[in-house]
Amino acid sequence: MDLLLGIIIGIVVLVILVAVHELGHGIIARRNGVVLEEFGIGFPPRAWSKKLKNGVVFSLNWLPLGGFVKLQGEHDAANKKGDYGAATFWQKTKILLAGVLVNWIVAAFLLTVLALVGLPKIIPNQFVVPADTYQVTEPVALSSLVKDYPAAKAGLKSGDKITALNGEPIDSTNEFIALTKENKGKTVAIQYVRDGKNETTNVTLRDADAAVFGSTLSQQQSIRATWSAPIVGIATTGQFTWVTIQGLGQLLGNLASGLVGQLSPNQATRNTASTDLAAAGDSVAGPIGILGTIFPAASKAGPIEVLFLAAIISLTLAVMNTLPIPSLDGGRWFVMVLYKLRKKKLTKEREEKIQAIGFSVLMILIVVVTIGDVAKLFK
Repeated sequence: MDLLLGIIIGIVVLVILVAVHELGHGIIARRNGVVLEEFGIGFPPRAWSKKLKNGVVFSLNWLPLGGFVKLQGEHDAANKKGDYGAATFWQKTKILLAGVLVNWIVAAFLLTVLALVGLPKIIPNQFVVPADTYQVTEPVALSSLVKDYPAAKAGLKSGDKITALNGEPIDSTNEFIALTKENKGKTVAIQYVRDGKNETTNVTLRDADAAVFGSTLSQQQSIRATWSAPIVGIATTGQFTWVTIQGLGQLLGNLASGLVGQLSPNQATRNTASTDLAAAGDSVAGPIGILGTIFPAASKAGPIEVLFLAAIISLTLAVMNTLPIPSLDGGRWFVMVLYKLRKKKLTKEREEKIQAIGFSVLMILIVVVTIGDVAKLFK
């Protein structure tokens, strides 16, 4: 049931985020004299449609994979009145980047809301306004338990929040680890909270140098603000944008070094390359990973985690769509600039060929990432 609910929530969130992105394109296009023919939720085949008073066809489609806008004369060479192609360079730039801006604004709005109720702290220097911001530290929680190890044998479950060990309060993960190591081989009383109820169980720790308890631990810290929430939300969005760009750069670096390293005759170099490729694969999630693993975990954790995940995905969509990859907004803008600098006409046939190549590359990447997602499920 948790899995199904997580998948449904994930689909709804992804459709909304992509739909508002496309709506941004449509609104700016209309404001710049380009005719918006259709705004669709999901992708064809069409399930239902209605022509609005402003002449735009609004449609609901069967494939819940986001949304789209259809502009009149979308290819760059179109030149009739109301065509996208007839717009000026600056107008096209605004239209192409409008979706990026909308996703960035959505992320900033969601992070502002979270700053009021509890914005997860995930980077060491996360922005705060000292005069108005305070930090809340949640109890130590169990993440994933190792089968047949003490924690699992004692009936503890993922999500349980540890409050004390043998009556001694636990304030941090390091403190809990230190106490379990001090008591290795002994039976200790673990006080914890599950579903809002205080519970106690006895756990016989392993007599070993490591993994005496048998569970990964997490401890969430959150930031709360009042009047400064919009400032915190916007500044944090800027911070996360830079972190996302850095992460993307590291991903591409690992991928490049991994692929090149695999060609080396040196075994040590190939082993390092395999590690880089594994790191690149672990840092990427496709549709199956997002809907089948990430969203179910977030929905089980609570609405704050779902909102935070939605903000991060919206921000990621903004960053990804600025990349100079054909068929993405940044790629279309890059091709347009390139032909403008070369003072060559971008014909409809040439543009379609470029976009088709870019789309094919994206589809191949999605297939590769999806295969990786499936492999992770069976690890």
